[in-house]
Amino acid sequence: MSQIHDAIDGLGGNIDPNTWTAVKPFLVAIPCVIAVGTFAMSFVARKLYDEFSWTIYKHISADLRMKRRYLTYQIYIALLKFDFFLFLGFTIQFVVIVVNTKDVEFALTIAAIPVTILILILAGYITRKESLAGMIVIITLYFGGLAYFLFKLVRMYQHTTRALHYIPARKSLTTFAVMTIILIVITITNAIMCAANFKQGLKPYIQKRKVESEDEKSTMMEMPNLAGGAPQSNRMEID
Repeated sequence: MSQIHDAIDGLGGNIDPNTWTAVKPFLVAIPCVIAVGTFAMSFVARKLYDEFSWTIYKHISADLRMKRRYLTYQIYIALLKFDFFLFLGFTIQFVVIVVNTKDVEFALTIAAIPVTILILILAGYITRKESLAGMIVIITLYFGGLAYFLFKLVRMYQHTTRALHYIPARKSLTTFAVMTIILIVITITNAIMCAANFKQGLKPYIQKRKVESEDEKSTMMEMPNLAGGAPQSNRMEID
């Protein structure tokens, strides 16, 4: 809201003086609608958790240690998706608002987008394959990304002429940069936990894509033949 207000003030008499009054209610309504939607999703997510916890129980069994390893893996995959969103959000703002297209930094920022996507995809694949060497490489790249965002964060607040280019989007860029830094630290921690779980029996569970539902299963039961002879196989379905 503050950025839009500053932009309207900067335009001065070039626009309708009532623009801010007309726009402000919508700017207030947006976070309210998002808050209501988030609350609703939290309720639905809880119901989904109850449903999938039973599915995970059938998939992993009652082994608590294996369930913890599986949960660590699931959290790691979710963190990779959040990393992608925050990095992409930061980069798009940086490219569109801040960087001069004639600058070398612009080309490097553009090139970082596909590289980052590739790294995140490989991170999930390496975790599924339980490659310790690959995980070490990925964690090293995470530290490189952490250094990149710390560099950007410091640079935005340096007292230099170049730092003036960051002012139009400095608040949002700072928000995305700080959130990304925190998330990268959490991702590194979780990646180390996943690496510690390698060769502990989790691999068959995370590579098995489909978990049969209860109504897809059938139980083969041996029923005695009342007429005599060998027992017959009778297929019983659980509905």
